[in-house]
Amino acid sequence: MNRTLALALLVLLAACGEEQSELKQELQQLTKDLRGKVEPLPQVKPYEPVPYKGEGEVDPFRPQRINVAQAGGAAAGGGGRKPDLDRPKEPLEAYPLESLAMVGTLMQKKEFFGLVKAGSNLFRVKKGNYMGQNFGVITSIDDNQISLKELVQDSGGDWVERTSSLQLQEVRK
Repeated sequence: MNRTLALALLVLLAACGEEQSELKQELQQLTKDLRGKVEPLPQVKPYEPVPYKGEGEVDPFRPQRINVAQAGGAAAGGGGRKPDLDRPKEPLEAYPLESLAMVGTLMQKKEFFGLVKAGSNLFRVKKGNYMGQNFGVITSIDDNQISLKELVQDSGGDWVERTSSLQLQEVRK
């Protein structure tokens, strides 16, 4: 019985060997035309430096260019009003005008005041107070709006006046 078992095992191994040899032959036949190809590296072009010719020109990224433009604008005769930069800032000058809201008016001792909300704070303003970041001075206050005169720089560096107003906001309940 051991012999028959050994014989059967030998026949089985021989059959596996034949299958593998057929598989190896088929694989060799399919891969005989395949060869690894590596593309040649592209030619590297030599670096050619370009000389910089703008050394004598005005640098657009330096503040001196702005100062030169402002000096030229003032010499041209624009001038106009200039803001008082030495004046102490008022609290509402820390906020952009767009973020302020007029919420009401108030009359005290025959003087008219406006109530302005900035963030979570409420401020009482009168004619002559400053607010906004463009040197805005309050010129008048009435029931519906606060009128301002602001000083802004134009493209030539001159200070020009512009009028703006802060409208009364509807109170939502």
